Amino acid sequence: MELLLEGMYRYYGFDFRYYSFPFIQRRIWYRIRAEKLKSISGLQEKVFHDPDLMKRFYADFSINVTEMFRDPSFFLSFRNKVIPKLREYPFIRIWHAGCSVGQEVYSMAILLHEEGIYDKTKIYATDMNGTLLEEAKSGVFPLERMQMYTKNYLEAGGTRAFSEYYTVKQDKVIFHPFLRENVVFAQHNLATDHSFNEFHIIICRNVMIYFNKSLQNHVHQLFYESLSLSGFIGLGNREGIRYTRYADHYEEFDSAERMYRKIK
Repeated sequence: MELLLEGMYRYYGFDFRYYSFPFIQRRIWYRIRAEKLKSISGLQEKVFHDPDLMKRFYADFSINVTEMFRDPSFFLSFRNKVIPKLREYPFIRIWHAGCSVGQEVYSMAILLHEEGIYDKTKIYATDMNGTLLEEAKSGVFPLERMQMYTKNYLEAGGTRAFSEYYTVKQDKVIFHPFLRENVVFAQHNLATDHSFNEFHIIICRNVMIYFNKSLQNHVHQLFYESLSLSGFIGLGNREGIRYTRYADHYEEFDSAERMYRKIK
């Protein structure tokens, strides 16, 4: 496994060497079975001679678990506790790191719109997978999930009919274009790429659980360097800052929702 990952990094520049071992192991064996191979060595040989297989293998590492207003209590807390702080800002920059197909990005755009501060906000939505970003840009999602998403929206403090934000076309829904007007979708790899702006808010939820400790520390440094003083960072419910080297640089703003504020 280490030889395969090192080879991928040297040959393609894709760095998965510091992802968690169980996650990497599952992804590798999934691709071995899908390609009807028998061993990691067999996969390694194919990876370096078949670019199309490499594309499929690369996609396996993308973390594509998301939904509209995922964990509604997080968005409710953001609405009730963070938004009042943001009203004082003349301009707001938000980074959604590891945004996948963008459903939580659209959720944030809706929340900011309802709170009257979307027009002064720029959201940077990034992911390492360009295919997922293209899907995110389209704003097209399955109709069958809207009932659950509507429930999430209401639990997150939604104040309107959720259906106001999209139109239905056959078995799909298309979110209104104004929700993308202040969003920049861009490729960014947390493992290899650097800071590209200073942000008032960074949201990266349930991504770092797939990284080993070394990569987690690297990403925490990246976020610390990218977050403005008094800025907020929101993590997943199995993630935190307490055991990182930056623990004393933040205060717990909402411990239940893993939301922190940079204090130095």
